[in-house]
Amino acid sequence: MSLDAQRRLIRPLIDEQNPADAMAAYYAFYHDADRTHLITNPDPETATDTPSRGYIATSRTGIDLFRPLLTGRLPIDDLDFSSRMLNRALPSGNEAFIVCPIQYDPLIRAIFEVKSEQKLEIYTYPHGIPDPIVNIFVSKDAQSELPRFIINRSVNGQNVVVSSAGVNWITPYFAEIAVRTWSEYRRRGFGKSVVNALTRHLIENGRRPLYAVNETNRPSIALAKELGFRDSGYRQLMLEIRAR
Repeated sequence: MSLDAQRRLIRPLIDEQNPADAMAAYYAFYHDADRTHLITNPDPETATDTPSRGYIATSRTGIDLFRPLLTGRLPIDDLDFSSRMLNRALPSGNEAFIVCPIQYDPLIRAIFEVKSEQKLEIYTYPHGIPDPIVNIFVSKDAQSELPRFIINRSVNGQNVVVSSAGVNWITPYFAEIAVRTWSEYRRRGFGKSVVNALTRHLIENGRRPLYAVNETNRPSIALAKELGFRDSGYRQLMLEIRAR
């Protein structure tokens, strides 16, 4: 079955305009087709053209060249179906990353060895455009295909990016923000300035910004709140796993 056909089968499982489904929607529908594999049936020998009860997307990403990222939606009230889907996605002995709703936690731990884990809080920006932060050092990165705003500084005689805000992924509805600032340049408002510039750009171009952050990263959460982001209440897990 073609990837396009599989995508049609799983569309009823995802609400693309819901921030809780935004990341899953990206990897299911918009990630590079050459780096995406969809599993829509626990039995690899059985093809069907009826809507799937669940799916797993196995995606090659920049997180790790050798370990895929798993995302998806599963009927957790049907443990046999969900377990077989996960076992098919990651055969015994293989390793991967998985991002999933927090309610999948018992299912994941029953099947996989969890090597590391993060609980992510998802923040969204309310309607409207934030007021600009006047910072003459912020510029749009002309070399990046995806929207990215940066601050450069001279370090050891070289012009380098010391703070940046870009997107991990983007769909017609949402974009997830990623911000990085060198440790010695923190607490100067650089991160706040580049995230503000990117947030304004995304909203002006019809995307709703999302800000996903580890629940223990209090400075990053404070930055999001200072800019007007609000806690969506949605939580997801990012786990490093190994199939037993």
